[in-house]
Amino acid sequence: MKPVRYAFDSAEVESRFAAFPESARAGLLKLRALIFETAAATPGVGAVQETLKWGQPAYLTPETKSGSTIRLGLPKQGGFAIFTHCQTTLIPDFRSLFPDDFTYEGNRAIHFRDGEDPEAEKVGLLIHSALTYHLKKRA
Repeated sequence: MKPVRYAFDSAEVESRFAAFPESARAGLLKLRALIFETAAATPGVGAVQETLKWGQPAYLTPETKSGSTIRLGLPKQGGFAIFTHCQTTLIPDFRSLFPDDFTYEGNRAIHFRDGEDPEAEKVGLLIHSALTYHLKKRA
């Protein structure tokens, strides 16, 4: 997946990305771009707000409240990760589709190795599910 540049609205978030180790930054920026691309292509999501939560870049849908928060960061084990709220079914549902394709951290994250290129098609499904999580619960 070729990274697409999306402007940062927040200097705090931009400086957080700049502080990530270069070995993880490229993958995190690819995940960031995939979040914005998926949101733009998904009806009912609306604008995505990028902010910091617990010191990590976080992505919310405040306009529509359609989604559950997605965070990007560095797991203690190394590499980089995409995190979802642990009390949702997002990771368990995703793991049922791809049980052996990813390294999972319980119900809260998918881990990637430094330099790994996140599979846009598969990870995009997780992002889509997170961005529409509350829409499904309302239906």
